[in-house]
Amino acid sequence: MTHPAEETADAGRGPANPGARSPGAGPGRRSGLSAAEVAERVARGQVNDVPVRSSRSVGEIVRANVFTRFNAIIGVMFGIILVVGPIQDGLFGLVIVANTGIGIIQELRAKRTLDGLALIGEARPQVRRDGSVQQIAVASIVLDDTVLLGTGDKVVVDGLVTEADGLEIDESLLTGEPDPVLKHPGAVVMSGSFVVAGAGAFTATKVGRQAYAAQLAEEATRFTLVRSELRSGIDSILRFITYLLVPAAIGLIVSQLAVERHDWREAVRRMVAGIVPMVPEGLVLLTSVAFAIGVVRLGQKKCLVQELPAIEGLARVDTVCLDKTGTLTEGGMDVVELRPLAPAGQPARPVPAEPAVLRRALGAMGRADARPNPSMQAVIDAYGGPDGEDGWRVLEAVPFSSARKWSGVQFLEPQGGEASWLLGAPDVLLPGDHPALGEVDELGARGLRVLLLGRSPLPLDAPDPAGQLDPLALVVLQQRLREDASATLRYFESQRVEAKVISGDSAVSVGAVASHLGLPGAEHPVDARTLPSGTAELAEVADRTAVFGRVTPQQKRELVGALQSRGRTVAMTGDGVNDVLALKDADIGVAMGSGSEATRAVAQIVLLDDRFATLPAVVAEGRRVIGNIERVAGLFLVKTVYSVLLAVLVVICHVPYPFLPRHSTVLSSLTIGVPAFFLALAPNTERARTGFVRRVLRLAVPGGVIAGTATFTAYMLARADHATGLEADTSVATLTLFLMAMWVLALVARPYTPWRLALTGAMGAAFALVLWVPSLSRFFELSLVGLRDPLVGVGIAVLAGILLEIVWRFVVRRTEES
Repeated sequence: MTHPAEETADAGRGPANPGARSPGAGPGRRSGLSAAEVAERVARGQVNDVPVRSSRSVGEIVRANVFTRFNAIIGVMFGIILVVGPIQDGLFGLVIVANTGIGIIQELRAKRTLDGLALIGEARPQVRRDGSVQQIAVASIVLDDTVLLGTGDKVVVDGLVTEADGLEIDESLLTGEPDPVLKHPGAVVMSGSFVVAGAGAFTATKVGRQAYAAQLAEEATRFTLVRSELRSGIDSILRFITYLLVPAAIGLIVSQLAVERHDWREAVRRMVAGIVPMVPEGLVLLTSVAFAIGVVRLGQKKCLVQELPAIEGLARVDTVCLDKTGTLTEGGMDVVELRPLAPAGQPARPVPAEPAVLRRALGAMGRADARPNPSMQAVIDAYGGPDGEDGWRVLEAVPFSSARKWSGVQFLEPQGGEASWLLGAPDVLLPGDHPALGEVDELGARGLRVLLLGRSPLPLDAPDPAGQLDPLALVVLQQRLREDASATLRYFESQRVEAKVISGDSAVSVGAVASHLGLPGAEHPVDARTLPSGTAELAEVADRTAVFGRVTPQQKRELVGALQSRGRTVAMTGDGVNDVLALKDADIGVAMGSGSEATRAVAQIVLLDDRFATLPAVVAEGRRVIGNIERVAGLFLVKTVYSVLLAVLVVICHVPYPFLPRHSTVLSSLTIGVPAFFLALAPNTERARTGFVRRVLRLAVPGGVIAGTATFTAYMLARADHATGLEADTSVATLTLFLMAMWVLALVARPYTPWRLALTGAMGAAFALVLWVPSLSRFFELSLVGLRDPLVGVGIAVLAGILLEIVWRFVVRRTEES
């Protein structure tokens, strides 16, 4: 198939590329490069070899999820148990497999989806080589290749135009400017733009990593993890625990070897039993599970979450930076008004300027346009009808051109007259003193696009068809707004999340769109060309301004950084290469699925169906995850605190550690792991707040101290009864600690609902089965002997529970006040 450029370009169109560097291979040649010249450039490395990378590699994903501090701690303890046995004391090692598997599977799932999107959007450009047109892969383009362009083609490398026939390039993904740019021979074209009209050819002057889009995307390909308060808080706790583990392990193993002089294996097992509960392994696992389930839920809404903690990050966001094009607006325009104009000192018109006549004329003009641009398509949508229904006969048609700024159709009118009807820019078609230009300026200040409809008796091939133009009406258009944009902005406002529109379009136009959607502060837009260069001054302007226009890609990045310097948590949405750097620097990057590959690679969240209205669902899901994780985190950290306290008391008192690893496993599972899993999935609409670790420790520290003290007291009293053995003493301590942990669970589960009460009751019944079913009690080495010691343990647990209740009420009151 012949490319449009082959049909329209002639040998004399356009100068040879002034940047040609290869003798005998002039980039303006009609034949293009020869096979030998292509091979020569490939050998020199002058090929477009930028790898398409949409996410982390499989190896990076596996390494990031396997080599963690959590896995290192638990893995070492599990390895020790494998040596000393028995295997039932190593059940805690299964948490490593579960936690690591969830992280790897989730990221691989996101990688597959993104890689598929990259392949779907991959272009197959046509080049001229050896005098013929060939379709090749993007990576096969070499320096000085002649690349052909037609309507809809993507510019895949940088170059200089050598042939052009009405060639218009949309550079909105690079600059944010929505209007296409008319290109002449010698003009620069940049990768990432695409053809909206005409045909032509260009010579590749920059390929590979030298191309403009590749340079912008280069930094984006370096994968960075989203900042997560939950994850960083948990990591801080793990880091602190790591520092405690070495002295605690040394103290425990020395004390246990001294106590268990004739059984070093028992001493090691009890040392591991003291170390493992200090690590809140279930909290790490549960956080991953909660995030993963949140990701699945959002996936059902066509929202791809590339990193598990990203939904938490967006829930904490207090500022959302929006790109107008593709976020608040969608492709196309709408006619909002047809405003007839009164005659300006002219004789009676041969065709009345009645709205019905004007609408029919506009519809006929739309039908005559074979390649309507967005403005003409809006006219067609508003006034177009079946061809020939109203008697307007087309004699000649001239399509819109950025150079002319108007389109025209010569009609044989229904009344029998013949005239040219023009539709275009009012400031081009009207004299500078025409009164209608005042109306045009007023409408333009509101961000509306205005076209003039006029009638001329001159034919379209006259030197100046508009020379005797009778202006009939103003056609007022506006960019098509997303139906859900206004409701989404209102949601953010109700949640005290400030929205800021940052666009490459004119400030007035962006402000008008934002005002129409009801964005607070949109009536005072700022042109980015007037922004201060100082960091502090820029932060001040960014903090108080809601709308920015004419923003360059680097300025988008600087505005995000300026907002972050004021303590804001910033999310950035975008779809074009010009958004990449800002998306990367933002706390959360949100990309549109139909946007460029670079934006999808760097963003943490991808809206696959391009629906801006999905963001509130992401925020709500993040808040559910954060609220519930904070609710149950106290369960895990109470365990950490009482484990540390028990280890210290055991070393000081020089007694056997009360538990084996299997006891810690059953206690953690029934009082923390299983109930926390269900609690973490419950509905929760609490607003996300900072200070996760501080609030959790307000319960964990006193709760852990009370539980550890009560358990050790019951254990020591049981040891004072010399008629019972170590297994019976351990069983009393296990019973006491279980009751205390259940009390903590009852506090965390409030307010009670039927399913929460049933959950708590089920955990109690499960522990009773462990105690009373012989096979289970033998497996876990639990045996209550007599009545005195168990009843003493229950009594101590009740008294400690009452004290815990008092502390809880005080903590809740302090938390609400803060």
